[in-house]
Amino acid sequence: MTSLPPSVTAGRATGPAGRPALGPTARRLLSICGALLTALLCALSVGASPASAHAALTATDPADGAVVKTAPSQVRLTFSEGVLLSRDSVRVLDPNGKRVDTGGPAHVGGRSSTAAVGLHSGLPDGTFTVAWKVVSEDSHPVAGAFTFSIGAPSKTKAKVPSDAGPDTAVETLYDIGRYAAYGGFAALVGGCVFAGLCRSSRPVQKLTVGGWVTLFSATLLLLLLRGPYTDGKGIGGVFDLGGLGDVLSTKPGAALLSRLLLLGAAAVFLAVLFGSYARRAADADPRRRQDLAFGLAFGGTVVSVGLAATWAMAEHASVGIQSALAMPVDVVHMLAVGVWLGGLGALVATLRAGEPIERAAVRRFSRLAFGSVVALVLTGVYQSWRQVGSWSALTGTDYGRWLLVKIGLVGVLLAIAAVSRRWTARLANGPAETTGGTTADTTGDTTGETTNEATDKAAGEKATGESRANAESQEESQADGESGGTAAEPADRVRTAQLARQKAAVAKATTLRRRYGDLARGSLYRSVVAEAIVAVVLLAVATVLSGTQPGRAASAGAKASGAIAESTPSVDPISVEIPYDTGPKSGRGKAVFMLDPALPGDNLVHVFLFDRADRPVDAEEVKVSLTLPKKNLGPLPVTLEHLSAGHWSAKSFQLPMGGTWRLSLTVRTSDIDQVTETRNLKIGQ
Repeated sequence: MTSLPPSVTAGRATGPAGRPALGPTARRLLSICGALLTALLCALSVGASPASAHAALTATDPADGAVVKTAPSQVRLTFSEGVLLSRDSVRVLDPNGKRVDTGGPAHVGGRSSTAAVGLHSGLPDGTFTVAWKVVSEDSHPVAGAFTFSIGAPSKTKAKVPSDAGPDTAVETLYDIGRYAAYGGFAALVGGCVFAGLCRSSRPVQKLTVGGWVTLFSATLLLLLLRGPYTDGKGIGGVFDLGGLGDVLSTKPGAALLSRLLLLGAAAVFLAVLFGSYARRAADADPRRRQDLAFGLAFGGTVVSVGLAATWAMAEHASVGIQSALAMPVDVVHMLAVGVWLGGLGALVATLRAGEPIERAAVRRFSRLAFGSVVALVLTGVYQSWRQVGSWSALTGTDYGRWLLVKIGLVGVLLAIAAVSRRWTARLANGPAETTGGTTADTTGDTTGETTNEATDKAAGEKATGESRANAESQEESQADGESGGTAAEPADRVRTAQLARQKAAVAKATTLRRRYGDLARGSLYRSVVAEAIVAVVLLAVATVLSGTQPGRAASAGAKASGAIAESTPSVDPISVEIPYDTGPKSGRGKAVFMLDPALPGDNLVHVFLFDRADRPVDAEEVKVSLTLPKKNLGPLPVTLEHLSAGHWSAKSFQLPMGGTWRLSLTVRTSDIDQVTETRNLKIGQ
């Protein structure tokens, strides 16, 4: 939307109940917009997953699943980006589930992408569990767990929640607060710009003040929910004042507190804008009004930039590549969104109320809106490149797919704005307004347009005549009521109620005539409403994007996970076929040795014997042992149990560590006939 028509009061044909008749094109446009809104809201409610973690665990020391000979002095974690730590960010639990970490976690060497916590001395052998929960630098919580063993793996009683994410109720309220904050910011900034450059009216004032109240309430809610959101606590964590102090010491908490302080300054700005500045609209001294306007422009710019910076300093722009450039770009992007979408809301409120507005003022807003769109596109292209990083991430990550939805919505919004501009151009090219607030009918380019305008004018004159008749009947009824004296008090009350209903009907008819003054103005109002509907959905998509892991970070996290997976041993069991020959003809066959899962720790061992016809065959004795030559470890005998013909098994065999182990298999078929075969087995670390 780039312009607004002059105020016109020519009548328009109305349908039942005094409502303006909708043409086929208008009805089709509203139907399409309604279907679009419904589909996207369903996508947001059903398809949106919980906010993704933005920091990926890339390495641990000890490694996940490792078996170490001696107890380490500390546990160290490395992430793909910087993280914020709290007192319980890293917990180490022994096999009995008791904590063995000492002191709070800290960054290693000042690097924010690391976390380390010390361990008590004299730890026993067994399997230890490391549970961690941190907050990414872009304010999103991430959690996980891994295990390592000292000496040899063992059973553990440590319990770690399978879902360490935020509480469902807290997360829902937090997402609502984030969406409300975006909407309140747009209404506040756009309403102030519209009031200062176009027209300060009661509807615009209500919209702007409502934006301030919404942003303030949403920010306060986010600040109270921040602790429970990051710690995974329930809604009761809102009343934990100690947790609130911890939140204020973090970057997101400081940003929310700064936003509240800036909103205090914004309240003073609104009081001046809709108070002193509005009262001096007819000030005889233009210099005094100009000085006040300059002060408002400067102060409003400072407050708006500060509010936008509270998002830039705590979310995606503050981390990743080129953060020093990305944060100012994000501020410009936020301001452009606020001026465009917030101004659009102010325009809808003005048109709906039937408020008159000067053409020159609207042209100023048109130029500003166009500049906002240009700034929005330029900053959006840079942010998309920075956050997505590659074409594959555009379609292969959640962030890229939501970004495509956002781009599509912006395209729809621009298309509807083009329709609005065509209706605006028709009205702007008409004759100037008269002092009475009416305009002459514009002559159309075709006979059809002339006929429509004539019909609208006739209908408007009819509506005006009806309004005047209603007013005359009201005056007559009032006069009759006065002549009746006190004896007609019951009748007077009935007439008073009738007069109130008639006055309300007249006021409603007047508002409708102002809103739908002619074909162009009515169509313009409908297209602007369609723009506002798409803008609401667009803000919802932007909210989802702000809580989704950027494509570039997701790709980096996937690579890091792949690197960890490559270093993690395979969990596929080992199966080795070993031919044997003890000497006599009946002593020839093959043995199948199986080790599952072939990892350090507890393993299941199977040994099968077959003759040359692949039939199961028993032996007098079968023995198995494993040796690790590099570590001078072994041989470790495997205690086998004979289960059935040709089948021996060991349900639990402990492998202390990975490496290249030497398997020794001895098969004895008689008192003197036996053979020992060896093979090398590679056990993962």
